Amino acid sequence: MAVANQNPAFACGVTDRAVLAASVIVTLLHAAMGARYDLFRDELYFIVCGQHPAFGYADQPPLVPLIAAAFYKLELGAFGVRLPVAVAAGMMVVLAARFSKALGASRLAAILAVLAVCIAPMLLGLAATLNTTSFDPLAWTMIAYCLVRAIRHGEDRFLIVAGLVAGIDLEAKYAVPFWALGLTIGLLATPQRRVLLRPALWLGLGLAALIALPSFLWQVAHGLPFLELMAAAKDKNVDTPLGSFLLNQVFVMNPVLAPLWIAGLIGPFLVASLKDLRFLPIACLVVFILTRLGHGKDYYLAACYPTLFVLGACTIAEWARTRPREMMAQAGAGLAILVSLVLSPIALPVLPPPLLADYITRLGIAPQQQERSFRGTVLPQTFADQLGWHDFAGQVMAAWQRIPESLRKQTGIKVDNYGEAAALDLYAGPLGLPPVLSGHNQYFLWGLRGQNPVDLIVVQNHVERLRPYCRETQVLGETWSPYAMASENGKVIAWCRGLRSPLRTLWPEIKDYS
Repeated sequence: MAVANQNPAFACGVTDRAVLAASVIVTLLHAAMGARYDLFRDELYFIVCGQHPAFGYADQPPLVPLIAAAFYKLELGAFGVRLPVAVAAGMMVVLAARFSKALGASRLAAILAVLAVCIAPMLLGLAATLNTTSFDPLAWTMIAYCLVRAIRHGEDRFLIVAGLVAGIDLEAKYAVPFWALGLTIGLLATPQRRVLLRPALWLGLGLAALIALPSFLWQVAHGLPFLELMAAAKDKNVDTPLGSFLLNQVFVMNPVLAPLWIAGLIGPFLVASLKDLRFLPIACLVVFILTRLGHGKDYYLAACYPTLFVLGACTIAEWARTRPREMMAQAGAGLAILVSLVLSPIALPVLPPPLLADYITRLGIAPQQQERSFRGTVLPQTFADQLGWHDFAGQVMAAWQRIPESLRKQTGIKVDNYGEAAALDLYAGPLGLPPVLSGHNQYFLWGLRGQNPVDLIVVQNHVERLRPYCRETQVLGETWSPYAMASENGKVIAWCRGLRSPLRTLWPEIKDYS
């Protein structure tokens, strides 16, 4: 039965025009930030993958690579590639307002929810680059919103919309099943489990499965490489203690906003008007448990927060019915804005690299290092991986030009990871470099890319490890860029003369799904 909240205190007073204006401002802000630094490591990789259209790739579904390659064709650099993410950030503003309205939120609640999704540093950071997680906050929140519309207002068509959104999101990242599992457990644990019997829900699930089917079949046809990648992630990621992980969640979401999302977790268990939404915080807790069990990174939880912000805003608005309490909530919102301004340089490319390095050192606000390879890097990984790729391509190109022209046709180029390979393909390939070889993720599946090299230029950390494979080795250069990832600096660029075994034979040994 539909439930309509008639409490006049929950009559949302935020106009559609104001919401639209906020959405446009957020979109323009992210678009303006999009050109400040260069393309991110993963963006380079996405573009190259998208230039080889397929129903899937070793480490991801096809949607983000296809988007990246399409927008790269605009020849607007990072700005063009990140335009879809800027639009998604703007759409989140509209969705937060709509979600609040669906809950019968007061003006204060709607403003708090919209403000939180606009300024939370983690959400700002996810919208700073095009990545497979960029669209999760929008998609997961939309699914939650659709369930609320179906449960509270009996609008079953929203269950089909939820399935459509889930299917599209599955083509961007394989994470939405965790949200679906959380929501299912939350619904089963509450009286709202009745929604699971509605035909529209199963029609939506069928639609999601149909949309995701081509990518699933691609994975099966290639031996389910994504499962290997998930297993490898446990070794790659740092096993952060629970206390440190929780404190980092408070930090990356803005400490002043912590009461808001915590209120979202407990509000449905305390506020009568939110009682029917207890399945939502339960779902978030399930995702948290799954993230911890899988040694996940902090941003794996980011998609849960907009829903918690909406629930928390309604909870706080219910508490702030007196003028003094309302003023306290307003003061908290103002303080949250100031804190996000202080933290914004570690979420958005506001400062040039030298100033950012100094800023982080002086304030002591460096993000938690969540991969072993991040150690020793001057800047946060999000920024360091946007810097140095042109230097890297230039250094490898200089080494290539030292090889006699008569020997270049028999020489290939092998690098350690997809970031290096994609940077060379995009930045040095047009200058005459052959297609780059790597055993990392999708590059492994592409194999020798039509080549059968006798010699190799190899970029790696230890030249002595080449000697069992090469009749002769010669160091031609070294990689270096001041603000790049530390793991990318100091690598030797070596010429491996005369492979002792054909590279085709050695290829299975260099497989690196990580």
